[in-house]
Amino acid sequence: MNKQKGFTLIELIIVIIILGILAAFAIPKYMSLDKEARISTVRGLDGAIHAAAEMVHSIAVAQAVATGSSVNIGTGANIELGVGGRYPAANDLGINAALSDTTGFTFNGGGKYTKNGATDIEACKVTYTVASDIYTSVAIVGNC
Repeated sequence: MNKQKGFTLIELIIVIIILGILAAFAIPKYMSLDKEARISTVRGLDGAIHAAAEMVHSIAVAQAVATGSSVNIGTGANIELGVGGRYPAANDLGINAALSDTTGFTFNGGGKYTKNGATDIEACKVTYTVASDIYTSVAIVGNC
């Protein structure tokens, strides 16, 4: 008898069905990764804003810098402080200068950062505000 080597049609169909089932579970999981990545970067910028604001505030307090002036944070950049406080102002010379890297975001002035490539810019942003000696940073990560 002459035995042929290879797969039967039934074996091939079963393998294709198994691969189809695996793909049905795996593909949807990876489809939302870009949205999750944008949400993570928005939350990361929010954390960086908190760290930068606290660093500038600590240096301003330690150096007894007058409120509403500017402070040198040691990188050669003078950070403008908000009026009536020792936190960075919500402008280009304040919080934006205190951050070392805002790649992937657009600074719109007034402490507003929007994520580049977001499907809804208003629902994928970070807003930094400073009033007196208090600041807030809010990350909105709706439909990123």
